[in-house]
Amino acid sequence: MKAIWNNEIIAEAIKDELIRIEGNWYFPPESIKKEFYKSSDHRTTCFWKGEAYYYDVVVNGNRNEFGAWYYPQPQDGSIERVGKDFVNYVAFWNGIQVTE
Repeated sequence: MKAIWNNEIIAEAIKDELIRIEGNWYFPPESIKKEFYKSSDHRTTCFWKGEAYYYDVVVNGNRNEFGAWYYPQPQDGSIERVGKDFVNYVAFWNGIQVTE
């Protein structure tokens, strides 16, 4: 599977390595191309997964603010609820396409 933005592959992994949570594909942290990610101070909170941290995705000088997110410390019980450890797995939105 691939995450693509601005005609660039920004993450890639085989489907079996991804985790599907609430309709979003979460990529393993080692599958992201780190040169396209800039840490953001933006945070949101999911009532059952915990605090989400964000990356801005920057490709060819274009910035997709808060385009990717991850959970560095999921809330107690959330890993059991998902059935897999999703610590630092990265999901996408805001125009970033995830394709097979």
